[in-house]
Amino acid sequence: MPLPPAPRGASQVAAAPSDKVRGFLDENARLVDRELERLLPAPSPEDGGVAASMRHTTLAPGKRLRPVLALAVADLYRTPREKVLPAACALEMVHACSLILDDLPCMDDADTRRGLPSNHRVYGEATAVLAAFALLNLAYGILSGAAAELGDSIRAEAGRRVSLALGTEGMIGGQALDLTTPGAGVDLDRLEKIHSRKTGSLFIASMEVGAILGRAPREERAALASYAKNLGLAYQIVDDLLDATATPEAIGKPVLSDHRGNFVDLAGVEGARRLALELADCAVGHLAILGSRAALLAGFASEMVLGGR
Repeated sequence: MPLPPAPRGASQVAAAPSDKVRGFLDENARLVDRELERLLPAPSPEDGGVAASMRHTTLAPGKRLRPVLALAVADLYRTPREKVLPAACALEMVHACSLILDDLPCMDDADTRRGLPSNHRVYGEATAVLAAFALLNLAYGILSGAAAELGDSIRAEAGRRVSLALGTEGMIGGQALDLTTPGAGVDLDRLEKIHSRKTGSLFIASMEVGAILGRAPREERAALASYAKNLGLAYQIVDDLLDATATPEAIGKPVLSDHRGNFVDLAGVEGARRLALELADCAVGHLAILGSRAALLAGFASEMVLGGR
């Protein structure tokens, strides 16, 4: 697959211990949950159920990987947490928007998500669509109103980066490719193209938003984006492995639900595992420019692939 290779001759960054990685993920996921609770609108009899629908998917149990990645990157540049946390939560709202739309009958027609009934099964298709767009609208409002001291150009750049992640070269384009790909005709290159957009684009945007708000040097920002591209694809392969080997109760959604082909279909279980490990190693290779500062990010790659999700 045509992914960016790790820099030649770069030494691997030593990963932070698993307990430290899990501790960071758990602590910051709780922080994100509290902030999401604050930022999301409270249900009202006058909103037609839209606010409850927004909260149903956004606050459903999850690891909050995308906002936590943004926070981890901002930490590299000692950016105060209060300047980054709302923007990180905006990324989770964008992700929740994509989940609502992905589950609709006209898309994947899924009955469950994160262990709960999918949004349209609870609130109906019309309200689910309105909730998805309300989340997207709220996310952009939060990004545009990020901490004033960051400056207009920084806020605008963060918003543009999220917009790119969502567009025809990002999540929307990836979903369109997925919907128009027959299962019998899919190959590894097309799968990479689909999921580097559907899954990888928001991983990259999450890393870059953290880097933008942290005013990261351009070379380091590029390295973080390459790390995220490989990590996002590894994450998708792990998702395919869980779909093939886990129970619905374990992963909170139906298994064997991808009828258009996936990495396990093409490479087998062991082949998919090897590919995920190779992608995780490649991701970590891109962090060499950051040295020991990147230990936590290197640990994320190991935890996502070896620990599942």
